[in-house]
Amino acid sequence: MKKSRGSGNGSVKGRSLTITNLVKAYKPGKPVLKNLSMFINGQGVTAIIGPSGTGKSTLIRCINRLVEPTSGEIIFMGQDITRMNRSKLRRIRRRIGMVFQEYNLVERLTVLENVLSGRLGYISAWRAWFRKFPEQDIDAAFKLLNQVGLQEFAMQRADALSGGQRQRVGIARALMQGPDILLADEPTSSLDPKTSVEIMELMSSMGKERDIPVVVNIHNVTLASRFAQRIIGLSRGEVVFDGLPEEITDDILKDIYGGQDWLTHGQNQ
Repeated sequence: MKKSRGSGNGSVKGRSLTITNLVKAYKPGKPVLKNLSMFINGQGVTAIIGPSGTGKSTLIRCINRLVEPTSGEIIFMGQDITRMNRSKLRRIRRRIGMVFQEYNLVERLTVLENVLSGRLGYISAWRAWFRKFPEQDIDAAFKLLNQVGLQEFAMQRADALSGGQRQRVGIARALMQGPDILLADEPTSSLDPKTSVEIMELMSSMGKERDIPVVVNIHNVTLASRFAQRIIGLSRGEVVFDGLPEEITDDILKDIYGGQDWLTHGQNQ
């Protein structure tokens, strides 16, 4: 049961994302993503749901080439990311913010230094090595920490924070890049339900404030329906649903999750 959505030209054209015939096979002849195509508009929250192992994380990581696609096109900012050399890829990655499931912070560094690392792609190798950031970047980092509610933790080491606080640092770091899109790979899977809601609220509000699209891979169907304007359901590496949260029914969820107990799957993970 597949419905198409978002095939227009996009209200924020430069920030739209077009994926065409994307294939990723970690082993020859066994693709995880199977000729996957979609258009993501240049604004709002798009949630990608589906059972474990269906390719959700692979899809998110192919977009910025943390995982190398096997074939297909990924067009962002008018450029095909799959065909970029290392220099061009480094430049385009500045424009793609990434929030990770396991935070990916440098634990021995302070919260402020972790946020500032979002600017490493913009400064010289010498400045990056000695972590010499321009004053305006430092001011912007403090402002972001205030926005995510962590200003009082700026000088604490990252390993002193709770899981929810670490994820807030991860979001602030991604936004320090000044991105044109924000990707999030299962950002709530390690968090309790209350903190998960807070993290989704934060990403949604920050994306809206900056007028950038947010694409989030998430297990929790209830959270996805609450915060996303569009939901894409993956099953066995293919899109089986693409539509509005209110269009999702029990039958659609069974189609996405292969007849599993979707209530348990969607609400408890």
